[in-house]
Amino acid sequence: LKADSEFHRDRLVLVLNTPGGSAETSEKMANILRSNYQEIYFLVPDSAMSAGTILCMSGDRIYMDYSSSLGPIDPQVYNGKNWVPALGYLDKVESLINKDAGTLTDAEYVFLRNIDLAELRSYEMARDLTVALLKDWLVTYKFKDWNIHSSTGLPVSLAEKQERAEDIANKLSNNSIWHSHGRAIGIHTLTSVLKLKIEDYSHNVDLRNKIREYNDLICEHIIRIGASAFIHSRIFF
Repeated sequence: LKADSEFHRDRLVLVLNTPGGSAETSEKMANILRSNYQEIYFLVPDSAMSAGTILCMSGDRIYMDYSSSLGPIDPQVYNGKNWVPALGYLDKVESLINKDAGTLTDAEYVFLRNIDLAELRSYEMARDLTVALLKDWLVTYKFKDWNIHSSTGLPVSLAEKQERAEDIANKLSNNSIWHSHGRAIGIHTLTSVLKLKIEDYSHNVDLRNKIREYNDLICEHIIRIGASAFIHSRIFF
């Protein structure tokens, strides 16, 4: 059968606006997308937090403007009642464990005594998964065309790509840097602190306005229909 050009294309531009979710879902989505497209560009008109940031790292390019933001990769895990940031939970447990026994309050002592070790381990595994995904995806996709150091003109080795990816993953998952699961990380921080290449369309006023109008339209529609998630494409609304 002849391929339908509406479906079979080599490149996908995905406009992403999300408060986050689970790392496992991001991995599943990335695997599906990568099975169908050779190139994937993520466009973030507003924010792609937590698992959204993880998903963006599976792309070949990330497009943002001055008001766009990514977030710390603190995976959300379900504790039976609510979705909670895994790193925040682990950091709190570690801080209590490191306190002198005589300084623990009764409430803190009860909290530590009632910790479910299997649940704690699941949080650790969720943290390790996010770092592993970023290290793999950045080297495989985001850094695939990074062959020459812009500062020296020397070739970029695989080991250097892996080192840069690990540094980015570790910094994005470090709560002591961001202090908040909802911290908005903008272009300047992404490029200067994390040394991550971002395609900045801030100065393309016409493009920026069109993207903003599209994003606002979709967000207003989501609010109006009360949807928790919404997908729009050329052939579906």
